[in-house]
Amino acid sequence: MDQQPTQYSLSRSILLSLLPGLGITIIYIAISPLILAAGLPLLFALMLAALLGVLVFELGFLLVQARRSPAGPSLLAVIDYKKWVPAWQYVAIPLLFFLWGVLVTGIAPRLETRLGETAFAWLPGWLAAFDPNRIAEFSRPAILATFMVGLVVNGLVAPTIEELYFRGHLLARISRYGAWAPAINVVLFSLYHFWSPWQFASRVVLTLPIAYYAQRKRNVMVPIVCHCSINIVGWILTFGLVSSLM
Repeated sequence: MDQQPTQYSLSRSILLSLLPGLGITIIYIAISPLILAAGLPLLFALMLAALLGVLVFELGFLLVQARRSPAGPSLLAVIDYKKWVPAWQYVAIPLLFFLWGVLVTGIAPRLETRLGETAFAWLPGWLAAFDPNRIAEFSRPAILATFMVGLVVNGLVAPTIEELYFRGHLLARISRYGAWAPAINVVLFSLYHFWSPWQFASRVVLTLPIAYYAQRKRNVMVPIVCHCSINIVGWILTFGLVSSLM
């Protein structure tokens, strides 16, 4: 039987889940005027904030914990879900997740738009960073720069670190909750995205399967592939829509 990792209290898990999102949001608000003054979309500011946030608050936390680990100063020492799985799962599971994502994102936009126009209408305009119409107002070089930066940050760096942090580390530290642990983890992960609260429900539904997979298989690499793949496809589709509006 696998030894249960050191458990975090629920209050600590909540703080560790939400504080990085708060940090990213503060950085985003702080640099947005500078980015707009440089002739770049708000989405560029969000990508820079996300990059700084995941590196400092999430990867930084993991590295600090690794230095304190009795197993040695290795990042792997604090990534609890790192078991090997058959190679076919690195292809089959992301494909199934992609189909799940198509289903969820096919239903979610109308609900999210309605929520954005009603329940979250009071929120400031800077939260609409992903609005294709707003992005399309900028110059082609600015849009291209945003696309390229976001492809790296939103497509690779951020989802990889987020999965290591949320599924590889934090999920294992609340494993005492059994089948409820992935649900708690995903709810906190969705709340962590302070800059898009109207996507809370769809994000929970979308990411719940990979959290359960991570717990059941004790593997975070397949969820990383899933998360990166869905983000890359979504990013390309978003900028395809932006191009059609230019």
